[in-house]
Amino acid sequence: MSDPLDAAQLDSALAELPGWSLKGTAIERQFTITSFPDAVALLTRLAFEAEAVDHHPDFVLEYRRLTVRYWTHTAGGVTQKDIDAAHAANRLSAQYSVFEK
Repeated sequence: MSDPLDAAQLDSALAELPGWSLKGTAIERQFTITSFPDAVALLTRLAFEAEAVDHHPDFVLEYRRLTVRYWTHTAGGVTQKDIDAAHAANRLSAQYSVFEK
């Protein structure tokens, strides 16, 4: 099991993750995509990525808005595994037209 990141480690990691923020004991990002099919496609790509590394986020899909939330349940907070997953999500989202808030 991975240990949760401390506050300084988490701040440093989030500084390198555009769009992500701490929400309680998790990190979260909302992606707004140009179309519903592309939002579903991004969710699907993220689902396959999550399955490949056996680390699964929470998803909320509302039309063109996809919210992704990572934390390591067994560690009780954000670990390096979550940071790595968020970087992968950002890389995958670059293939779609994502609007920032």
